[in-house]
Amino acid sequence: MSKLIIKTIEDKKIVWFQNSNSYLIFEPLVAEILCKIDNGIPLGNIKKWCSKKIEIPKESISEFLKNVYAVYNENNLLLKKKEIKVSNCKAPEIFISEKYYFINNLIFKIQFETEFHLLKIHPNFAHLEIESEPEYDFNYTVFNNEESIVLLKNLDFIGKWEHKEAHIFEGKLSMHLLIDIYKNPETEWMGVFHASAVGNGKESILILGASGNGKSTSLALLNANGFDCIADDFVPIDNDKNIHAYPAAISIKKSVIKTLLPYYPELKNSIEYPFKKMNKTVCFLPPKNINFDVKLKCKALVFIKYDSRVEIEITTVSKIEALQQLIPDSWISPTDKNVAVFLDWFLKLSYYQLTYSNNTKMTTIIEKIFNDEL
Repeated sequence: MSKLIIKTIEDKKIVWFQNSNSYLIFEPLVAEILCKIDNGIPLGNIKKWCSKKIEIPKESISEFLKNVYAVYNENNLLLKKKEIKVSNCKAPEIFISEKYYFINNLIFKIQFETEFHLLKIHPNFAHLEIESEPEYDFNYTVFNNEESIVLLKNLDFIGKWEHKEAHIFEGKLSMHLLIDIYKNPETEWMGVFHASAVGNGKESILILGASGNGKSTSLALLNANGFDCIADDFVPIDNDKNIHAYPAAISIKKSVIKTLLPYYPELKNSIEYPFKKMNKTVCFLPPKNINFDVKLKCKALVFIKYDSRVEIEITTVSKIEALQQLIPDSWISPTDKNVAVFLDWFLKLSYYQLTYSNNTKMTTIIEKIFNDEL
């Protein structure tokens, strides 16, 4: 038996399964049956209850319940974790690079065994680099072991990932940096979202979209036009529903540098990093005025898309569609307490689809959302 959390979303129900940490949307009747199954109510009793709720033949009810039970059983399986031999993960004696970063009055030392490891992390934090220090607060070590990436923190084992799982390694390191920067354990974070967060000093808006849709470019434009850059690509929200700053640089594709040069002339001489697997070249733009004391509530989710054929278009998005777009690219705390907080937080937001090619009008629309003028 697992714990289920069920919330109403429009005319449907969203069900969270604790064991598999999965979110699924059902008709209210199915959600109620899942709840009865989870509470251990016998099949015969559920059949009698169903016969009063839906007018279909008994054999059809049996087949219907068989399918519901299959869904329950499939999503009630515990997630399997890989076994990792910690004893074999001994750090090397030589590193290609050791970097020091000053973040929120803390000094982080990160050791990189290879250039591959360096390029996965350093470009995002190069603007925070300082000269080497004899004393530091945290020491992260990144190296290869049995063709896998290993991460240690203060010589304690954090994790091990295959190279094809490098994005998971990056997320784990980012999460530990977040924990250290704010001195908050993982259990106190509701979630981390693959989005950009922009603020007006009072509230924040999350800008979302598939890779290549222009969310980081939009964030840079908004930052240049008076809005605050809170975070890019990695947006942390605590379990009091506050968005916090994250200091990684804004990722800017080479193809849009010309658009941003009037606002950021420093991009003309910025270092270019080729990402061959993603078929793009990227520069990293330090965000303006990162404030680690900021705690902002989220006003809305804006799914953004740059389209040269559309000057400006803004439409509302349904809760179900917004959730289906948000969940796959997010880390949401798997504790039942934080899941309940997340669902309550999400269901009270506004959701928009913004398609644009006119940068000035895009900025105006974001301002209108902040000011409740749409």
